[in-house]
Amino acid sequence: MTVQAAIARSSVPTAVLWNTQLRELSKQCLFSEALHLYRRMLRSGHSPNAFTFPFVLKSAAAVSLSVTGALLHGHVLKTGCEPEPFVQTSLISMYCRYSLVENARKVFDENPHSRKLTVCYNALISGYTLNSKFSDAVALFCRMREAGVSVNSVTLLGLMPGCMAPMDLGLGMSLHCCSIKGGLELDLSVGNCLVTMYVKCCSVEYARRLFDEMPEKGLITWNAMISGYAQNGFATHVLELYREMELSGVSPDPVTLVGVLSSCAHLGARGVGHEVERRAQLCGFGSNPFLKNSLVNMYARCGNLVKAHAIFDSMKEKSLVSWTAIIGGYGMHGHGEIAVKLFEEMIQTGIEPDKTVLVSVLSACSHSGLTDKGLEIFAAMERKYCLLPGPEHCSCVVDLLGRAGRLKEAEDFIQSMNVKPDGAVWGALLNACKIHKNLELAELAFERVIELEPANIGYYVLLSNIYSDAENLDGVLKVRVMMRERQLRKEPGYSYVEFKGNVHVFLAGDRTHPQTVKIYRMLDELETLVKKLGGSNGNDGKRKNEEQLIGESNVHSEKLAIAFGLLNNRPGSEIIVIKNLRACEDCHLFLKLVSRIVDHKFIVRDATRFHHFKDGVCSCSDYW
Repeated sequence: MTVQAAIARSSVPTAVLWNTQLRELSKQCLFSEALHLYRRMLRSGHSPNAFTFPFVLKSAAAVSLSVTGALLHGHVLKTGCEPEPFVQTSLISMYCRYSLVENARKVFDENPHSRKLTVCYNALISGYTLNSKFSDAVALFCRMREAGVSVNSVTLLGLMPGCMAPMDLGLGMSLHCCSIKGGLELDLSVGNCLVTMYVKCCSVEYARRLFDEMPEKGLITWNAMISGYAQNGFATHVLELYREMELSGVSPDPVTLVGVLSSCAHLGARGVGHEVERRAQLCGFGSNPFLKNSLVNMYARCGNLVKAHAIFDSMKEKSLVSWTAIIGGYGMHGHGEIAVKLFEEMIQTGIEPDKTVLVSVLSACSHSGLTDKGLEIFAAMERKYCLLPGPEHCSCVVDLLGRAGRLKEAEDFIQSMNVKPDGAVWGALLNACKIHKNLELAELAFERVIELEPANIGYYVLLSNIYSDAENLDGVLKVRVMMRERQLRKEPGYSYVEFKGNVHVFLAGDRTHPQTVKIYRMLDELETLVKKLGGSNGNDGKRKNEEQLIGESNVHSEKLAIAFGLLNNRPGSEIIVIKNLRACEDCHLFLKLVSRIVDHKFIVRDATRFHHFKDGVCSCSDYW
């Protein structure tokens, strides 16, 4: 017989029966039914007690009935149950759920017993955090420690979001120390939160150290570390950790696989990404929309648009994220016409565009020389889609106009922008000046851009090359002096290439790879053949690109990656290289000529776009 049936059959139900049924309804999240039963209880003449109120207050908080909550608080006072610890915490939690944090604090302060109880502190700390009052939560935590009240895992878990939101590493480390002192570092939930906290504070080394020290690691722990590496750009670490996770016997979930796929996309690790796709199918996650979107993005960014589009077509429901991934993929590969067609198809399906997808389609137009179409889409942003253009959209327009040689229009557009132009806007104009050899406007654009991004070495390189093209040696010298005086430092040029599931990284001038001798011998042979075809021998002696101006070797990273690929892949195969910087003109010419010599297709993704080299031709048509 159920408790509810017992109440119905009993002529005089006891308080125990009423409270038991209230607990069951609250436990089953039947909050409205619990409040209705409470009213029946009152009408029956039974008085609530300290065991009644926690369930009723929880139900009132869950259905957001603040008036009912105030009435219940009156009942608590009338029955004299307020000093009871669990009634106290229930009142505090209820008011915090209503966002009436001042009322919760009043309940806490007016009862001297609550200032000695861990559960009451925990309820208010969690309430402050829930309402984004992180400084109040920290202040209460400090008061708790000063009062000598015990800290437990619930306390720390309540404070963790406060460490993550403002990226307060100092507070997070303080909590970590508290967990060690309290013997709570072995608590899995505390450990998971600490790892996540360090990741959110961009302290990945601390997170990994803690991760390695944890005696027990659950799926949440692995996901926190994998996601942390992925979000902070440590893609190779993600793949290594994923392999460790598999060896540990912990099965991945969609969250794990999404983090791994984003890293495969970053590295161009198509083979590993394909393994992840198979794993998702085996685990029954094949229809997961987040994984599908990640697969579309991964294959597109790894150079396989056919597979990316096939996965996109297989999706029963395509979200805005799905459309953005495939449109951006085609744009990166220089297929602007297809990207625009997909964008228009998306609009016809009734999906409203956002600012992100508009950046993708505008960028696609820019990479394909679709100037008028890009300007048409930009004009429709505010008029048709009710979206205010941001600097990122404006930089696409400047790039559109600049690449088309309409430099005066691009300059006028910048002057008329409704938002303040950022470095990317002026940088787009500077790049256009390089393409069309306009030194005067380039100097103006450079002056503006270094005011906004004085440490971005790419802009100095662009101006140096513009001076070099104009045979202005004084200008080249001036740029080099500026760089030396400002002690500019930047991440070196590097390239990734995948082979048999492992990602090989090459720096410019790298001589650390086990196959170094063979790689350089291969390069020497290729450069000899290229020279016979009329190409340069790696550098024309006059222009220096970004890698050289930061003191790197003339042997650029993509050349080393290509040589490695030729040594280790069969004829007729594709060699995919991912480069962190924009490809220089000399390397671009070199790869075109090498693709005439060898029976391979080279797919190179630089910082700007994809280049597909085959039979001496590049897909970008030298427009990048």
